[in-house]
Amino acid sequence: MHEISPKGSGDGMKIGLALGSGAARGWAHIGVIRALRDEGIKPDVVAGCSIGAFVGAALATGNFDKLSAWIEKLGWQTVVSFLDVSFRGGLIKGDKIIAHFEREFVDMDFSETLLPFGCVATELQTGREIWFREGSVAKAVRASIALPGLFAPVIRDGRVLVDGGLVNPVPVSLCRAMGADVVLSVDLGSDIVGRARRRLHKPITDLSEEEAEKSWADRLLERLGLKNGAKEEVQPLPSMIDVLNTTINVMQVRIARSRMAGDPSDVNICPRVGQLGPMDYHRAAEAIAEGEAAVARVMPAIRYALGREQGDEHE
Repeated sequence: MHEISPKGSGDGMKIGLALGSGAARGWAHIGVIRALRDEGIKPDVVAGCSIGAFVGAALATGNFDKLSAWIEKLGWQTVVSFLDVSFRGGLIKGDKIIAHFEREFVDMDFSETLLPFGCVATELQTGREIWFREGSVAKAVRASIALPGLFAPVIRDGRVLVDGGLVNPVPVSLCRAMGADVVLSVDLGSDIVGRARRRLHKPITDLSEEEAEKSWADRLLERLGLKNGAKEEVQPLPSMIDVLNTTINVMQVRIARSRMAGDPSDVNICPRVGQLGPMDYHRAAEAIAEGEAAVARVMPAIRYALGREQGDEHE
């Protein structure tokens, strides 16, 4: 029996949920969806970008609870087991994680989903924004999560596709195009640039013992055979992966702000998950808890957007 009802909870209004990009920070989407569900709020349409496409696909296909249970048990060793090394287009092929995703959570056509679903990718050659609304859900998600430099691009219909966060990190516009009257967006980048700046510019002598330990980037480089496991002195410059990740973060934050200024959501939910690195998928508990907290912070605005009085009973 599916846990997602095809009928929303907006008193006649069609509710759209736009789930943004953010790699491992995206597990905050789990907390957001749970908190909304506890309030009796269920989306009528779902749009996702990158990790938002990953979680959104599970929600739209009725696999949300199954995905949540798997994520909460995810350890670093399991994360590492999905890293299929590649040096063509990215450090990781991404085939293993998508094969698992397709087998366990999503194995259907867009036309078969319980909720209307769409996701965003970027055509690398032209920079065009690509909206997926038909064909294989899993293949569309694979294109949407192809973070440049980390995951290898996807070739589909002769086009080279990469992460949708390059053009539309929080796909409010796609939600509107799919017929949403009220859009609740989830922006995972509200605090990442400031945290990165503080970390990258902090004097080495001020680093705590915990901060001096191996970062997610160090562990990934070791897994890929690009760095030995011996403990090294902390260097004044960040690693290549840290620089690439921070550069993408800055770019996506600027793009998201620009896009949402022109096409704002009705309520923007902003989990504070800047402390999580892009490969910290094993730290789901932190992200989920912050997703729930982020909904609580803006719940009055959500109720107002949905036309509910403060004392209304949940449906």
